[in-house]
Parts: sequence; structure tokens; C-alpha cells
Amino acid sequence: MDLIFFFLAGSLDVAENLNSRIVIPNKQRKRVKPGVISRELALPKNTKRPMYARETVRGTPEQPLEPQVHDEHDRKSMRTSCRLAAQVLEYAGTLVKPGVTTDYIDRQAHKLIMNSGAYPSPLRYARFPKSICTSVNDVICHGIPDSHQASLTPAAALGWRYHKHRCHGVQKRKGFHGDTSKTFLCGNVDDELKQLVDVTRECLTMAISICGPGVDYRLIGETINEIADRYNYGIVRDFLGHGIGRYFHSAPAIIPYRNRIPGKMQVGETFTIEPILTTGGTEYQIWNDGWTAVTKDGSYAAQFEHTVLILETGVEILTLPL
Repeated sequence: MDLIFFFLAGSLDVAENLNSRIVIPNKQRKRVKPGVISRELALPKNTKRPMYARETVRGTPEQPLEPQVHDEHDRKSMRTSCRLAAQVLEYAGTLVKPGVTTDYIDRQAHKLIMNSGAYPSPLRYARFPKSICTSVNDVICHGIPDSHQASLTPAAALGWRYHKHRCHGVQKRKGFHGDTSKTFLCGNVDDELKQLVDVTRECLTMAISICGPGVDYRLIGETINEIADRYNYGIVRDFLGHGIGRYFHSAPAIIPYRNRIPGKMQVGETFTIEPILTTGGTEYQIWNDGWTAVTKDGSYAAQFEHTVLILETGVEILTLPL
């Protein structure tokens, strides 16, 4: 059984709580193993690239320590990038079928992004080699698309954020990024994993519902933790939501579990909310590729993510599909 996630981020216009939990016997679940990673896809010669993706740039991309707050003009640009991110994510989801490789899905998503005059934000971000992230089964996040095929056995979910069979990151309009993630089911998925996916989606939906000007960021974690506790699911602690805009990542850190970190939401700011829940433990290890994070105990994971904009009257979800 496969649990597959897509994580999609925006495009450039070229213009984590340790609660008790029920552990599903991991010997009944299929763990993902590293596959063959194909060569990086070519970009058209005239493609405008973000600074972090240029040949001479090395090291970790800049991550501002202040939230990214936008005027009305920039909000329109964010909406454009995030709509494209949502479009690519939904398209990628239609490709999720038993026997289809994550590398193939990456190639098709890359083509759509290029045809839209955008840049896939994950590509070359801190040397990430692909245009999306695809995280299957026990992969928590940052899975690199490869020769892995969605299995015919019961339980495949796909998410994406240019991350996990999730779609993660597109930069479309004047250098603004969008970021979104979704877990798709592939094959005959058992009820226990369907519940994991449903509850993770509920965590995101309810966390967004409490957002608005002047609201404490910590209430996002409180909301997610309360729901996860009802089902004894683990919450991955080390992969967080973040500010987003002209920079792919910035403050604030959006923590998906109970915390006392101060800070309040501001009108005009954009950030992501991206809870990752597991059926068991939340400890993880990183593969030799330097990116792929998998649960140590083989527990399956699910993730959903949206980019949101804080308005005077509440909150707008920027990455909803049309």
C-alpha cells in the first residue's frame, strides 16, 4: 500500500507534539526505498531564475526574520502565483495511478510550469534536484521524485508541495512564490489510512478557520494538536509552516503543535500552514540524498498545506483550486 503526497510551491514570473498514539503494525505496511533519480530537467535558455537557483550561488537561500506583508498590488501577484500552484497540484493529482512513477509526475508538472511562464520554486533550492517533492507512504516530506511506482497494494496517498507526492512551490508573478500540499489516495487504501488523511485535512481546515488580524500564531498549533489528540496521531515537530512571498521561506514559523511562541497575525501577511500527522512515531531519519525524511518506525504520514493571506476581515486561502 502506498501513501503518496504532493507538495507544490509557487512559480517565478519570468516575468511537530509528542502525544501517546496508536501504532498500526508496520510489518503490514510497505516502506519506501530509494529509487533511481534521473537527471535534472532542462530549462529554456530565457528562463528567469530566482537568485538561489543561479549557477554561482551556493549555500542556504536567504530567509528573512520578519513576516512578509504585502500591499494590494503585491497581494494580486501572490494570488496569481498561488492559483498556478493550485492548478499544478490538481493536475499532478490526476496522474497518480498504480504503476506511474513519481519521476513521470515530476516531468509532467515541470512541463506545465514551464508552459505557464513560471519557475518551479523547489528546483535548485538548496540544491534540490527536481521541480516537485513526492513523498510516499512513510516519507514525511522532501521526497525526491524517482523511479518509485505507486503500488497496487492497498493504501497509497500522494501529496505535493514540490514535496511528497505533494506539490510544493511555484514562482509565477514577479518573483512571488505559492506553496500548497495535498495527500492523494492511490490504489485500494484501507480505512485506517483514509482516516489519517481525513483527519490531517481537518487539522488544516480548522487551523485556517481561526486565522485573522491580531490572532496569536500559537492558536494554529493549539487547534491542530487538539484534533490530532482525539485520534492519538503523532504530529511531526521539525517541519513547520512559514512566511512566504518574494522569499520562499521567512518568519514567522507556523508551529503545528501546542507552543507558547509569541506573535500575532498582521493584515497583508502571507504564510503557510502545513500539518504532518503520522500513524505512530514522529522520529525520523534523512536519506543519503540529504532531503528525504522518513519515519524511523515505518509509520505512514499525511500532509495538507495552503498558503493564506490575512485580511482586514479575516483570512483568504490563496491556493484553493478554481
